Amino acid sequence: MGSEARETARLYTLLTDKLGSDTTEAMFKYIDNKTVQSVEATIKTLATKQDLLVMRNDIQIMREDIHKEFVDVKKELNHEITSVRKEIGNSVKWMFIFWIGQVGAMLGILLLFFKR
Repeated sequence: MGSEARETARLYTLLTDKLGSDTTEAMFKYIDNKTVQSVEATIKTLATKQDLLVMRNDIQIMREDIHKEFVDVKKELNHEITSVRKEIGNSVKWMFIFWIGQVGAMLGILLLFFKR
């Protein structure tokens, strides 16, 4: 830190000789103000440990909510799949009954045709 102070003093002396005392003073105040504004803006955008903790808790709550929704959707999907399987089973049963009736009717027609 000592070397920075010496460099700043030397720069101030050099600029005072070239630009004058008032101009050098105004330039240093301007640079200090811009530096302070920049640091304050940076501090506002940085996350603190508390911010990170809050975010971590929010993420955990969201994960739990998503997991609950996933479990609910999975249960609902299993219920729907079971319902579709029952419907398909009933359809196949009725198709077999129809096909057996058709085969019986065809056999009856063929027997009548060949008896003549």
